[in-house]
Amino acid sequence: MTFQLPNMLTYSRIVAVPVVVLLMLVERPLGNWLALGVFVAAGITDILDGHLARAWGQQSSLGRILDPIADKLLVSAVLLMLVGVDTLQGLALLPAAIILCREILVSGLREFLADVRVGVPVSRLAKYKTGLQMTTIGFLIVGDAGPAFGPFSTTEIGVAGLWVAAVLTIVTGYDYLVAGFRHINSGESR
Repeated sequence: MTFQLPNMLTYSRIVAVPVVVLLMLVERPLGNWLALGVFVAAGITDILDGHLARAWGQQSSLGRILDPIADKLLVSAVLLMLVGVDTLQGLALLPAAIILCREILVSGLREFLADVRVGVPVSRLAKYKTGLQMTTIGFLIVGDAGPAFGPFSTTEIGVAGLWVAAVLTIVTGYDYLVAGFRHINSGESR
């Protein structure tokens, strides 16, 4: 199972993380567009790996563990780089911090619940949140190298999307907490 295509796609997303980070340091605008290309390719692998695993009956424990880790590594690294290259500043740091904190919190909760053999499925809203978050981060990676959309720059659209993603992050994080605490409080985790 380790070297089946769905897992290989997940591995490629993990390998993409340092590549995107390095490309974000390349001189603008070339670095922005190259980083976006690798980021989009990594996002496509996120869609494909789970879909192929289910369609081909190749779901594995390794894939269930690595897929969310790969997602969190990619999102976290890029958000931190966006701060490092000054794309995110001031109040725009708040939604990025909310997203990062939620990812850590949900990861810890999922790990605890997995330890006691309780699964918390990904909700449809969480999937929409992830899609919006990835799209928004794409806009932010392009940043000032991108075209204007009417009176708004690519960065402004990215920051606005990041705020919406942060709100969805809070809502879906709350859903996970409620589901998790329901299991903890009911004594199923003992």
